[in-house]
Amino acid sequence: MKKVIAILVLVTLYQHSFAQEDSNESYEKYRHKITRPPYGLEKVLTLVKNVASDENENLPIAQKDYLALSLREKFTYHMIHAETYSQNCDAIPPDPDLQKKIFGQLPDAFDDFSWSERQGNFFQANRDSVIALMTESIGRTNRIGLNYKMAIVDINAREMIPLLINVYNRDHKDHDILTVLMLLMKNNEYGPFMTSPSFKKLYASTNYESSYRAALTLNTANEELIIQRAKSFYDTLPKKH
Repeated sequence: MKKVIAILVLVTLYQHSFAQEDSNESYEKYRHKITRPPYGLEKVLTLVKNVASDENENLPIAQKDYLALSLREKFTYHMIHAETYSQNCDAIPPDPDLQKKIFGQLPDAFDDFSWSERQGNFFQANRDSVIALMTESIGRTNRIGLNYKMAIVDINAREMIPLLINVYNRDHKDHDILTVLMLLMKNNEYGPFMTSPSFKKLYASTNYESSYRAALTLNTANEELIIQRAKSFYDTLPKKH
């Protein structure tokens, strides 16, 4: 009888461990999902499919093809394709407890590639349009892909804070939205956040791997604290009339 009970316990533990591993893998895939804008998507996919790498393994489409795209098509192009090859370190294995943490940094959306100077210039030069297109897309899908999160941080889209909070509060599922809120507060040097224990825990390390893995425990208290700080930060911003 004791042997049977022991076997049942082992089976239960194994099933629980397998379920946790499967759940963690699912969330890892969820974190890395990007949003594919609909504007000229098929046209852009064809351009990307046929692009040839240059001598540095970068993958930019030809300038004439790029200039022929409308603003919305360029938006789609940048959001689904990073031009610059940027592998410079070993890949970091995923954390075994992803769903239990709020990370200080976002994962990479394009693996060994990153947005080029041309792409960064587009985001900055067309900041208002990029925000409007992302807002329209998010309102349609109630989903903020990793590429959108990266763009929000890159262009310092502070005015999107209420939308970020509203999307998060729908199901409390996408914890990287909280990461974006913290990065916006950090990059704008919002005092109450900069002097908090959360900031020191997440951003004190200058080591890449340590900084990438730094995280807060996911619980209601930390969720509410981040959101309340982000709301207070947003209230300090000058409002457009």
